[in-house]
Amino acid sequence: MSSLASVLSGPTARVSLDGRPLTYSESLFLKQLGDRVRSTRLRRGLSRRELARRSDISERYIARIEGGTGNVSIVLLLRIAQALRGAEAVSILGGACWESWF
Repeated sequence: MSSLASVLSGPTARVSLDGRPLTYSESLFLKQLGDRVRSTRLRRGLSRRELARRSDISERYIARIEGGTGNVSIVLLLRIAQALRGAEAVSILGGACWESWF
């Protein structure tokens, strides 16, 4: 069995595009993301209901995201960022930051 096949055969194994095993914990990432969404929402003085209204995402799903159990897509993350940060989020998420990521 090749090294790539052995990595792929694990129940939770994930690999990058070049076949290397990913070194981060997805559950830790989602927990940290949820903590950031919650703390930003509270700093902005928004209720979960108001964030749901502004982002057009259900209040229940926002609760799952904040709890670290909702696997959020990049599009939903953009909607949350726009609801929390307004037009500034578009320039942050859609601007020069991509150049440093890829």
